[in-house]
Amino acid sequence: MFRHRITAASAAAMLFALFATFHAAPSRAWELDLPVTSAVPLMEPPVALPAAAELPALPPEAAPAPEPASAPAPLSLAALVEAHSSSAPRSAEEECLAGAVYFEAKGEPLKGQLSVAEVILNRAGSGRFPKSACGVVKQPGQFSFVRGGRFPPIARASAAWRKAVAIARVARDDLADGPAPKALFFHAKRVSPGWRGLTRIAAVGNHIFYR
Repeated sequence: MFRHRITAASAAAMLFALFATFHAAPSRAWELDLPVTSAVPLMEPPVALPAAAELPALPPEAAPAPEPASAPAPLSLAALVEAHSSSAPRSAEEECLAGAVYFEAKGEPLKGQLSVAEVILNRAGSGRFPKSACGVVKQPGQFSFVRGGRFPPIARASAAWRKAVAIARVARDDLADGPAPKALFFHAKRVSPGWRGLTRIAAVGNHIFYR
């Protein structure tokens, strides 16, 4: 019986000692042994922007290319004749050419008059006839209105003469082309010269043109 008490007392003392130890030093078994890491900043530090003067200059915007100017429409033969109308030829050559137009074709349409002038210029440049307009017009046996190398009187104040001078200028300055290119001969429709070996090019007004 006594032994049992001692044993019980001893057991009670041991329990008390364990209880006191538990309260005196609480367990830290719940704490996790986590590794210590360095603090991470929440955001990157701001990047310094270059000053305005340091920024590269942008190339200026290229100006739009101007549209090419359209070439003016060529003047009609009538407009050219009106623009160059004159009663005073600029030279002896122009007067000979205008005289041939006046006497041979003053009643013809403008294209017919221009074709007559071009025949004379074509002859002068062909190497087969005299080398000047006056030489071609005054060549013996070529133009019936020429008498002894001279022209009949010309009504220089008339509209027909002013028009003939304008046609001569248009032809000499090559401002327009007639419908009988490279023609070297012509005759009135009322006659039939019987020419052979020539190529008929055009019939304009009262004349037929050949080369």
